[in-house]
Amino acid sequence: MDDTLIAHPSKAGTRRTLLAAGLGAAVAGPLAAPALAEGAPELRWRLSSAYAKTLDILFGASETLSRIVAEATDGRFQIRVQGPGEPVPAEGLLDAVAAGTVEMGHGPATLGMAKDPTFALATAVPFGLNARGAAAWWLAGGAAELFAEVFAKAGLVCVPGGNTGAQMGGWFRREIKSLADLQGLKFRIDGMGGQVLAKFGVQPQTIPGSEIYAALEAKKIDAAEWIGPYDDERLGLQKVAPVYHYPGFWEGGAMLHFWFNAEAWKALPKNYQAILRAAAAQVGTEVQAKYDARNPQALRRLVAGGALLRPFPQDVMEAALKNANDVYGEIAAKNADFRRVYEAMRTFRNEEYLWFQVAEYTYDNFMIRARARG
Repeated sequence: MDDTLIAHPSKAGTRRTLLAAGLGAAVAGPLAAPALAEGAPELRWRLSSAYAKTLDILFGASETLSRIVAEATDGRFQIRVQGPGEPVPAEGLLDAVAAGTVEMGHGPATLGMAKDPTFALATAVPFGLNARGAAAWWLAGGAAELFAEVFAKAGLVCVPGGNTGAQMGGWFRREIKSLADLQGLKFRIDGMGGQVLAKFGVQPQTIPGSEIYAALEAKKIDAAEWIGPYDDERLGLQKVAPVYHYPGFWEGGAMLHFWFNAEAWKALPKNYQAILRAAAAQVGTEVQAKYDARNPQALRRLVAGGALLRPFPQDVMEAALKNANDVYGEIAAKNADFRRVYEAMRTFRNEEYLWFQVAEYTYDNFMIRARARG
C-alpha cells in the first residue's frame, strides 16, 4: 500500500475509499462511510511485539498494522504498540495475550512450544516448508483450520503476519567442516532446531538477540544464529565470529503471526475483524518483501567487512535431516495434535517440492547459473 494514501488523506470519505481499494474486497463493505458512522465502537487496544524496536522490519510490522487499522476506521480503533518488556517479556507474549494482559501480540508461534511443540509447526521446524510453501499451506492447504483448533485450546486466535524467508545458519568462530566439529559446540539457537542439533552433541543456548555479541565476544558461546544478513548486520557479529554458515535448515521460512486474545477477538465487530485480517495480510507481504529487498546488499557488506561465507557440509545436512525425523517421531508418539498437524505439513511439503522441482527450481537454477556467467 502507498503510505501517502494513509498519511495524507484529504477527506475522511476519500481516505476510507482509498483504503478500501487498497485492502481489498474483503473489507471494502465495512469501510464504507455509513458502516463506520453508525455505531462503530471506539476501541483502545495494546499490542505487545516480541521484537526490539531496533529491528525495524519486525517491530515496524506492528506499527504498520496499527496505522492501517486506525486509518481504516477513522481513528475509532487505536492499537498502541509496545516492545518486549513494556511490560510483557517476549518469552511471555503468548501467555499474556491468552490471559488478556494485552489484547494482541506479534511474534513467532515457537514462543509457545515449551507448552505444546505443535506450536512450532506454525512458524518453522527443521526441514519444514519454505516461505512460499508456508503461505500456501496456511492460506489454501488447510493449515489455518488445523491450527485454529490447537490455538483455541490456549485461548488464542491468530492470523499470519509476515515471513523472514529462509534464514542463515549463523555465525561461528571456526568453520564447521564435518559432523565432528559440532561436538560440544555451545550454540545460541531457538526453536526446535536446538533439539535436532543436540543429537550431534551441540549444547543449545537460549540468549536474547541483544546479548549475542557480548556472549560471543566473551567466548561464553561458540556460535549463534539470528535471522539473516539485514538483521544480523546490525549486531556486528562478523567482528567476533567471522564464519557465516548457510542455510539455516531449521527455519526455511519462518512465519510470524499476530495473536489475539480469543474473547477480545470474538467481541470485535465483524468489520473490525475483517480490517485486522486485511491489515495483517498487507503487513505480511511487506515483511517478506523488505527482507528480500534488503538482504542482498547487507550480505555484500558483511562479506566486504570480513565475513567468511560457507555452506554447511553435505554430511551435516543429511545427518540433521535424519535427526529431525527422529525428533518428530518421538514427539508425535506422545502428542496427538503434533502428529496430526505434522503429517499434514509433511504431505503438503512433499507435494510442494514436486511442483517446485518442475518449475521453480528449474527456472531459479538456470537464472543463478546465468548470473554467474555474467
